[in-house]
Order: sequence, then C-alpha cells, then structure tokens
Amino acid sequence: MTKAEIVKEITQNTGIEKVIVEKAVEAFMETVKGSMSEGSNVYLRGFGSFIVKNRAAKTARNISKNTTVIIPAHVIPSFKPAKEFISQVKEKVK
Repeated sequence: MTKAEIVKEITQNTGIEKVIVEKAVEAFMETVKGSMSEGSNVYLRGFGSFIVKNRAAKTARNISKNTTVIIPAHVIPSFKPAKEFISQVKEKVK
C-alpha cells in the first residue's frame, strides 16, 4: 500500500477532504522522522513502536577481495509492531 492509497482509504472512510488527509499523513511522518532523528522513540499503543536502535561496531568481510572491513557503530530506525498488530496479521494472512 502506498502513501497515496492510504490517503485515499482514509478519505473514503472519514469523508475528510483529500488535501487535509494528505497534510495530516505528511505531518505525522515528518513528526516521527523528526523525533527519531533526535534520538527519541515513538510509541503508538495498539499499533507499534518506531524505535532507534544502536548497532555496535563490527568486523565484516569483503569476500570478493578477501579483506576485512570495520563497520563503525551506528544508529538505525526500526519498527516493532504491537502484539495485537502481530496477532491480527497472523489471523488474516494464513
């Protein structure tokens, strides 16, 4: 499902104008990205958590050149679905 399809679905379900829904969805995504880029997690009860994960430095191998590469410690965004979300998906997709 794309962002445009999400906007269309919300518009059909609520009757709110497409332009307003589009601005709300965009504002939501910008708020989540802004919060996570500052190192804060975002928790949506019943849906899931957008969390910032810290990855430790590690040694990797470049097998084509047969060399080792050091990957420095870094931070990545991640999504962890709520238990309700997981069970709903498991029930529907069998």
